[in-house]
Amino acid sequence: MTISEYWNNFTLNSGLDATERYAGELSFEAHNFTGDEQLALVLGGKKTATFSAYASYSIDNEPLPVMGECYIVVDRNEEPHCIIEVNSVTVVPFDQVTWEMAQREGEDENLEAWRDKQTEYLHEDAHIVGYDFTPNLNLVYMTFSVVYR
Repeated sequence: MTISEYWNNFTLNSGLDATERYAGELSFEAHNFTGDEQLALVLGGKKTATFSAYASYSIDNEPLPVMGECYIVVDRNEEPHCIIEVNSVTVVPFDQVTWEMAQREGEDENLEAWRDKQTEYLHEDAHIVGYDFTPNLNLVYMTFSVVYR
């Protein structure tokens, strides 16, 4: 099924106006987890949040996600699997992320493991995108819920 067909099925089943548009496609990737493993966490209800570097948004001139926006979650083959709705968006410094926040990503056993993994990922991302990683780097913390699958 194409992404457009998937979205149209969602609008028909949810009663939304068919002309409503989704905010974009989203695939989850993380160090030591494949996108398909991330997708399984989302579909299983274990992953209800994600973090990304604020600098990535500003460098790419992309707007931050907005509460109420919907994204189509795709696998590595660009096949749609679910639609998520953004529940909240917060900008938080890396060194102020709490275990309660990190735990919603559904991947790590404790905050130290989350920080270690994210530090490695953010160093790689910073090198690719063109920003500097520091302990107080601002992250975009987005919580979401699956609204269609």
